[in-house]
Amino acid sequence: MEPHFDMTIGGKRICAEQYSPIRNPSTGDVVGHAAAGDSTHLESAVAAATHAFDTWRLSSELVRREACRAIAKVCLDNVDELSRLLTLEQGKPLKGLGSEFELAGCAAWANATADICLPAKLLQNDESGRVELHRVPIGVVGSITPWNWPLMIAIWHMVPAVRTGNTVVIKPSPFTPLSTLRLVQLIDAVLPAGVVNVISGGDDLGAALSRHPAVGKIVFTGSTMTGRKVMESAAASLKLLTLELGGNDAGIVLPDADPKAIAERLFWGAFVNSGQTCGALKRLYVHNSIYSATCDALVDVANGVKMGDGMDTANVLGPIQNERQFNRVVNLVDEARAGGATILTGGRPFGSGYFYPVTLVADIEEGTRLVDEEQFGPVLPIIRYSDVEDAIRRANGTEYGLDASVWGDNRMEAEKVAQKLEAGTVWINKHAQIAPHVPMGGIKSSGIGVEFGEEGLAAYTTIKIINAAV
Repeated sequence: MEPHFDMTIGGKRICAEQYSPIRNPSTGDVVGHAAAGDSTHLESAVAAATHAFDTWRLSSELVRREACRAIAKVCLDNVDELSRLLTLEQGKPLKGLGSEFELAGCAAWANATADICLPAKLLQNDESGRVELHRVPIGVVGSITPWNWPLMIAIWHMVPAVRTGNTVVIKPSPFTPLSTLRLVQLIDAVLPAGVVNVISGGDDLGAALSRHPAVGKIVFTGSTMTGRKVMESAAASLKLLTLELGGNDAGIVLPDADPKAIAERLFWGAFVNSGQTCGALKRLYVHNSIYSATCDALVDVANGVKMGDGMDTANVLGPIQNERQFNRVVNLVDEARAGGATILTGGRPFGSGYFYPVTLVADIEEGTRLVDEEQFGPVLPIIRYSDVEDAIRRANGTEYGLDASVWGDNRMEAEKVAQKLEAGTVWINKHAQIAPHVPMGGIKSSGIGVEFGEEGLAAYTTIKIINAAV
């Protein structure tokens, strides 16, 4: 019988009256059953976090740093169990850039965050007075995480909150709750009760968390459409928000680029996690002079990449995680094909799970949904251009502004293009490479605020000024 996964609230394992089956997207088999929480569980979790905050807010820098390191150790000590569970419910392979990679990233982010400090700043110290700026915790932080990188993004949300003296109520995606439920259960053993709590259930539970008056901040990673709803829900109590939302990342390949030299990096910038990454490369603009060569080089890379059940360690890409997203990708490619686009490779589902092959689409332009919308799957439209300024205009011609990239041999020319692209991050000769000390966030409809680094950590605090007379 498949295991049942419970919630963790106030240091206790909490059962539910009902449990939801979670299925493996590779096989359709039931992996386990997740507790179906309700409003009563939400109230208990917020109350537990509120109670824990009274003490945790007073904890020392040393205690908070050690808490982050303890979370990192939990990830490493339990990598076999957690990575297997993650592969079974999310679909990504165990090896390569899959589940073990994700757990290693969790530990790296937790350890790096432990070492970031937000010391008090002395703004004034003279005969008229002394003024200090202090960063203080907000209170209860609500975290709503997606299904593409369930554990990594949970760590991105939880650890900065813990580091700055806040407490947490996290609600994972109903598609991939099991690994988060288990991770928080393990973390709870190394932290004071109630500092981190996890509830699971449907999207309505996330909506209730975002509007709860006792929650001081919401951190949400997911679609732009849902992000707008989160913002609306948070408005009534004027919550602080960090929203990392959708992207339709453009890459521009300049005419001096060497297609064969950059093909591998282009490929993984687009297809990491089978393209199910907000910051993945989703539109590729290639100069007419090297268009065919770039297409050919990408096809060569794609032909050497194996996709299949993530439990088979020979596979380096897995399925689309859920039926709704699978159907969306199928429809986008079918529409592009019907509109005259050329499918260079892939383009048809295979197997019994939600498997869609790496698909490269040529002879396509704006006005096609596959170009204009975020596909969030293993599909890359490759768009021809002849004038660089026109490519920049087309790359910027979207509501999104998460990331972008420029590819070329002349660094100065690439940097000129990078300065003109409208995105929170612009890479040169790489894509989708992030680091815990480098702030990340989107502009336009791709989000509000940043994560990572000092700036991301500061987003989990409010400013308190101590202004003293002489």
